[in-house]
Amino acid sequence: METISIVGGGIAGLALASCLDPNRFEVTVYEKRPELPSVGNALGMWPNAQRALARIGVLEEARAVSPVIGSGSVRNAAGEPWVTVSAGDMFAVSRIELLRLLDAAVPATVRRVTDHVQALPPRGGLVVGADGVHSLVRREGWGSRSAAKLTPYLALRGTLPSTVSPDVVGEYWGRGDLFGIASARGGMFWYASYRSTLGPYGIDAASALEQTRERFAAYAPAVRQVLAAATPEACLVQRIWTTPRLKSFVHGRTVLIGDAAHAMAPTLGRGACESLVDAVTLADLLNTLPEEQALQAYDRQRRLRTRALSVASSALARVALAEGGQPLRDRLLSLARRRQVRAAVGSGSAG
Repeated sequence: METISIVGGGIAGLALASCLDPNRFEVTVYEKRPELPSVGNALGMWPNAQRALARIGVLEEARAVSPVIGSGSVRNAAGEPWVTVSAGDMFAVSRIELLRLLDAAVPATVRRVTDHVQALPPRGGLVVGADGVHSLVRREGWGSRSAAKLTPYLALRGTLPSTVSPDVVGEYWGRGDLFGIASARGGMFWYASYRSTLGPYGIDAASALEQTRERFAAYAPAVRQVLAAATPEACLVQRIWTTPRLKSFVHGRTVLIGDAAHAMAPTLGRGACESLVDAVTLADLLNTLPEEQALQAYDRQRRLRTRALSVASSALARVALAEGGQPLRDRLLSLARRRQVRAAVGSGSAG
């Protein structure tokens, strides 16, 4: 039996553990958290992530507990829509539900260790860093230059039990800040981001929520109503960190997946999706190829793909959170909206 140590029992680590061949590998998952989280956010599942969930065997269960995203609009701060898009068959699964499903999919043969890992596991074999943006595995294998990079932005995410009207779903872009509202199982999910000096660690949720209410006090009524009803107990607050560009996700017998490899700005909503794809890709390669070939193929398949998404996420963040360029952005989006409306009216008249 070959040994694989997975450091991190989040989305990427559990997904990998659920797919590795138990007849070939002796797998251990190290996770500092003794139980699954009780507060979480909604994660949009893009088609590639849905295929990964199908490979793990939990796609239909995930669909059953998740609302279809449907359509939503990018709006100005007053709530006037600029662009309306359809999400097709995408659905938004709660992080809590996703972790629960992945945890249940892990074979009983996988060894679980609840521990805050301070050094790489000593058992030998392949080590997989699935330990997030502040990855110990990445720091140990790739050095101090691979340390996570702090952005100036704060991210708040919360849930409310009240239902949300389709007329207010979407993102609201202001000057250097944004706010999002989406449907969730049994209620709604909301999120906000803006430049802040809070943190970077141990941020008090109540203080952050009060700051957020002040920041968005001039936004559309829907935004103000959500923040008025939000509670610190149902809110996650953290500064946004990213992972520096790595020349390889593989270092000897150590490999990185998920945010440990490519934490990116959350603007595109692809972090959890790419973590799932990383895990399934690596598992299938390890199940079918010798280890060295599998690691080389994984790095080749995933590094450039995730780098492109990271660049795109950063570019969209600069647009969505524009400050000096906000007036020009708003004019261009308003112009695009007027042209879209005129085109629709003209098409209707021609018909």
